[in-house]
Amino acid sequence: MMGNLEEPLFEKLKKYSYTELNALADNFRDYIIKVVSKNSGHLASNLGTVELTIALYRVFNPSKDIIIWDTGHQAYTHKLLTGRYHSFKTLRQKNGISGFVKRDESKYDVFGTGHVGTGIPVALGIEKALEMDRDYRRIIVVVGDGALTSGSSLEALNQMSEMNSKIILVINDNGMSISKNVGLLSSKLDELRLNPFYREMKEEIRESLETMKLKGIEQLLSNLKSGVKHAVLGRNIFEDFGLNYLGPVDGNKIKDLIDLFELVKKFDEPFVVHAVTKKGRGLGYAEEKPDAYHSVSKFDPETGMNIKDNGFVSYSEIFGKTLRKLARDNSSIVGITAAMPDGTGMNYFADEFPGRFYDLGITEQLCTNFAAGLATRGFRPVFAVYSTFLQRAYDQVIHDIALQKLPVLFAVDRAGIVGKDGPTHNGIFDISYLNAVPNVTILAPSGLQELSDMLYSVLSMGRIDGPIFIRYPRETKKGNPDEIINGMKKLNVFKWNKINAASSKTETVILATGSMVDRALPVSKKLDITMYNCRSIKPLDTEVLNEIGRNYSQIITVEEGTRLGGFGNAVMNYFSDNGIIVRVTNIGIDDKFSEQGTREEVLRELSLDCDSLERKIKELRGEFRVNNNRVR
Repeated sequence: MMGNLEEPLFEKLKKYSYTELNALADNFRDYIIKVVSKNSGHLASNLGTVELTIALYRVFNPSKDIIIWDTGHQAYTHKLLTGRYHSFKTLRQKNGISGFVKRDESKYDVFGTGHVGTGIPVALGIEKALEMDRDYRRIIVVVGDGALTSGSSLEALNQMSEMNSKIILVINDNGMSISKNVGLLSSKLDELRLNPFYREMKEEIRESLETMKLKGIEQLLSNLKSGVKHAVLGRNIFEDFGLNYLGPVDGNKIKDLIDLFELVKKFDEPFVVHAVTKKGRGLGYAEEKPDAYHSVSKFDPETGMNIKDNGFVSYSEIFGKTLRKLARDNSSIVGITAAMPDGTGMNYFADEFPGRFYDLGITEQLCTNFAAGLATRGFRPVFAVYSTFLQRAYDQVIHDIALQKLPVLFAVDRAGIVGKDGPTHNGIFDISYLNAVPNVTILAPSGLQELSDMLYSVLSMGRIDGPIFIRYPRETKKGNPDEIINGMKKLNVFKWNKINAASSKTETVILATGSMVDRALPVSKKLDITMYNCRSIKPLDTEVLNEIGRNYSQIITVEEGTRLGGFGNAVMNYFSDNGIIVRVTNIGIDDKFSEQGTREEVLRELSLDCDSLERKIKELRGEFRVNNNRVR
């Protein structure tokens, strides 16, 4: 994508004094705040890893050593040190620096990571590949404590000793993933972090470092593994996995980190370096509310206040507040999230009904099966999850939910193009992969009011056979949440409604779903074409389709998702299967990954904005043709 046009700064770190290294950390922190305040991005986690990254790259060499960042949103300092300091100002902009680690952006981005839990499994594969090539190099994985709740991370930890791995794991422990971490492993990290015996061990390690040359490395390693340590401290979970554990160390003190990294570099053994960092470090309001400043829109760096237009409301907020209101009269509703109560709007429900709310950490598979268990006992579980993360639970959706026709409601947030987070977070596949599963219902509201109405209607239904997925975009619209929620009403969620009727006979009809309804509606009015809001993607409204088949010869479907296996493909299959001869044109996302940019920029590039839709429909109707990039 970009290549390395700048000299990497990590080459200079060994020449710097500790005073200079700390000054560099301050410079980086100020620069990150300045850029993120203008461009949006992941703030608090990156402020916490500045010193950790500088110390790591002072001791290890990214040109020779393999350094992998699990969940690339903690790697901004990595980017600054590896030839992207000046281009960092383009962070998350179209054709700019990615907000995550991306292989085609830099040779130092060893593996592309946007989803959590990939670092350790990938490192194991790279390690074995290097061994088979007889290329022996250090492999270091920087993994957040939240990532350790992921099943893929735990599966890899379980294999490290068996595979005789020498990987060094650096745990960036800030006590949070996005929101506060949950579960036993998080509690075990708390114990290590707060245990006074372990805190005293830091001084012993420092003393050992001073005498290392006299006593020998082998003796030091023996001391670290000694029965005395185990007798006093007991074993910890990492040692139970067969790994050497060192820490906790202050992850925001460069000298302490360098000392520890220099130590583990001497050994040809697997190590866990437990670094405790402060999420949001150096920025008061981010330290006080690290969850709120995990990922931010544009904000005023002086006050921390978001810069946004008043009167705009997100789909996530309407979801959360609607669910909260419905739960007041329905005690069977249970809320579930995978470490994202705030991001999904589930926090509104959680605050009022903590006894019916479950945050299970970054465990989408577990969340899905947990919901399945609740559903078997008559509860109405609602799992709020981003579309891109729902992909991780596909097997559970098929095998454990749909096959058994369990009535779990999935609130699929961030469906479609998310914008600046880029291809790892775009939710463009859910229609396609869910369409293939029997017993599934897929709904897509066209606006905030329809989302509220859908939730009300679905959760008021009696017996439902199978899961329901309500997908909605990362978007804000003008609206008053109280008016929307107080005005919610029941509707037939399976019925398509005609929202524009042509004034004269026409051969063309538009079928739009979800977020594309608002974009296609002004086009249908301008071109005087009948249009339907297709709120139910699965099942299709066959009554309307049969009527359309009798009255129109050209059907145009519009969706914010991949065209392969999507809504338009289902419409086409219906006509074909029933011998109805019509021409169906699917407008959606082609078979490719879409790059980053603002949501509107990406939609325009995909020809899913109003102007592009008008142009495409005119072309289909023969009103003009495009030839050699010129319109005539």
